[in-house]
Amino acid sequence: QVRLVESGGGLVQPGGSLRLSCAASGSIFSINAMGWYRQAPGKERELVATITSGAYTNYVDSVKGRFTISRDNAKNTVYLQMNSLKPEDTAIYYCDANLVTNSGATGRYWGQGTQVTVSS
Repeated sequence: QVRLVESGGGLVQPGGSLRLSCAASGSIFSINAMGWYRQAPGKERELVATITSGAYTNYVDSVKGRFTISRDNAKNTVYLQMNSLKPEDTAIYYCDANLVTNSGATGRYWGQGTQVTVSS
């Protein structure tokens, strides 16, 4: 009943920019926090950025100053603006949300991921 769909991934040259979007839909009462994770080939999934219901943000050190997470509460959407992209940013990026459904259940939900490739 709850679905998260990412979009905005693609192929970009080093130094370029991309903006990822994640829209949550379904039987959602409220969203507590949302975040972005990524998984590169041969590596474990890592936290990239999070944003809470109070708009507090957190970033992994490797993206600080380059990435910005934001949200549009009216659209149940979280964004990740990625600037000055590097080849090491290449990964599948996943959207994550901690939310409460209309039936009162609290849970964690994931999107299917969107591929970001940084290459010349």
